Amino acid sequence: MNKVWDVIIVGGGPAGLSAGLYTSRAKLSTLLIEKGIFGGQIANAERVENYPGFPDGISGFELGQLMHQQAKKYGLETVAAQVIGIELAERGKVVKTTDGKYLAKAVILAGGAEPNRLGVPGEEKLLGKGVSYCATCDGPLFKDREVAVVGGGDSAVEEGILLTRFASKVILIHRRNQLRASRLLQERAFANKKFVFLWDTVVEEILGDNKVSGLRVRNVKTEQGKNLEVSAVFIYVGLRPGTDYLSGLLSLDGEGHITTNEVMETGIAGIFAAGDIRKNSSRQVITAAGDGATAALSAEKFLIE
Repeated sequence: MNKVWDVIIVGGGPAGLSAGLYTSRAKLSTLLIEKGIFGGQIANAERVENYPGFPDGISGFELGQLMHQQAKKYGLETVAAQVIGIELAERGKVVKTTDGKYLAKAVILAGGAEPNRLGVPGEEKLLGKGVSYCATCDGPLFKDREVAVVGGGDSAVEEGILLTRFASKVILIHRRNQLRASRLLQERAFANKKFVFLWDTVVEEILGDNKVSGLRVRNVKTEQGKNLEVSAVFIYVGLRPGTDYLSGLLSLDGEGHITTNEVMETGIAGIFAAGDIRKNSSRQVITAAGDGATAALSAEKFLIE
């Protein structure tokens, strides 16, 4: 831990990679720590068609790799590790990881938020092959086909409404007998003829070999099971930001998101947050990238001052 980095970025998704591009181009020594693959959640998207500059779309994995290459070109360094804690020290911020400790003058937290999994057979196997957590990303791929949405909150209903633009039918599966979404979203969903509601029902298995072919579901009241033929399943049963290690250090909302101001500053000088990890994120690739750029500019200003 002899070296003191100007900036350490936690997370290699669009927010973290954009931040790394900006800080590296500003000639700030920058280390990005990522526990998984570059691109974060977008790496699971079969096709990203709403990111500017790619009129024919691009796979999420490829977009993440290109972002990494561009930032690396300007000097961004990376390490594969999981961050397990941050401590404040006289010389800066100590970032504790599974690979050791690193010291920085400023830290940008861009670890994102991961969708909660259903935890059923077939979910991991068919991820990116009909199992999706982003209708905005993957909805257009299932034009004129029947799809399912799992969940009953705002995200499930809102994304389900979006899916009706493409799919021939959207089956919303909810374990309760009424939605938790806002009244306005409910009214829109109930008025949409492409919506079908399957109440008091849970998914027990996602079926298919190389792609989703259907679901095995069960009614929680009657215990009766049946198979549904669908080409995709979009899962919205909550998000979990990776902020457990920050409890007691930063201000978090009830779901664990980091509270920031409009320039991505947290309550501690020199610590910034960007992307899905922060409160009120719109959870889109382009806004995450914008957050990362803003956080980088704020970090640069902090270091100058």
